[in-house]
Amino acid sequence: MKVLFTGLGSIGKRHLKNLCAAAQKKNIALEIWALRSSRTPLPQEISELLTGELFSESELSHYDVAFITNPTSLHAQTLKMLKEKAGALFIEKPIFSVPDETLCDCISSEQKAYVAAPMRWCGVMLALKRHLAHLRPYSARVICSSYLPDWRPGVDYRTVYSAHREMGGGVTIDLIHEWDYLVDLFGMPLESFHFKGTYSDLEIDSDDLSVYIARYENMLAEVHLDYFGRTYRRSIELFCKDGTCTADFGAGVLTLPDGTEEHCEEPVNERYLREMDYFLSYVCSDEKESVNSPKMAQDVLRLTLGKEG
Repeated sequence: MKVLFTGLGSIGKRHLKNLCAAAQKKNIALEIWALRSSRTPLPQEISELLTGELFSESELSHYDVAFITNPTSLHAQTLKMLKEKAGALFIEKPIFSVPDETLCDCISSEQKAYVAAPMRWCGVMLALKRHLAHLRPYSARVICSSYLPDWRPGVDYRTVYSAHREMGGGVTIDLIHEWDYLVDLFGMPLESFHFKGTYSDLEIDSDDLSVYIARYENMLAEVHLDYFGRTYRRSIELFCKDGTCTADFGAGVLTLPDGTEEHCEEPVNERYLREMDYFLSYVCSDEKESVNSPKMAQDVLRLTLGKEG
């Protein structure tokens, strides 16, 4: 399998390592190329996984799979560049910086495509899905609260894209995972209301708080996202007839309405490994549409951005 990576930042490196691990289990031989914008030497553990490095579009050939792992602002032009040069696409989330890109201009109808959605593959989420049909929630409350300066140890938070609106930062887009998994669980809401802004003392100009109320046919959902919570919280609570079901993604524990706990603690990378295993199976299958298609990812992006989308 001939593979191209279009970015080898932290997430690109993670996907590269996991691709090699998943392919080895499936006995898939890999030839991996990296299209790079910098000639800065890569760490040895990364460079030894590569067949070679490319530094211009003219060096590209045809690839069985391409990983779109460069900055989100470059996704559209990168996809257009690879429209006739890749059989399958793994696109890092969010799919675009803005929701109004024309998909048919970026992706061929002949290309398979999957947009990253790692929260769907974590142990607690998989456990929740096993019970969901029997829960019938009246309402859902989602929270992802964390402290931006703690996100990247040793890095000044004021210098990263998250802190700057013009670089595409802001909690609304950074935490698109929450809406992605809500749509995966319950589908698109009938309507939603969205408020966001910058309210804390963090030295940023991007939004640090984003709050939604959404209406489904038989349920209401609340979503709270912030950059300033000193205690990390990431969970969904489902309020049901027989009690509350809580999926605590930070603790790795699912608590059912009767109080029973299912422990799903695991290293964070396990969800990415499951995702990669799925992606390789999808690429090698006859399935045309993935479980997170570009259209679905674009619809979630519009929903995430609210009326701005």
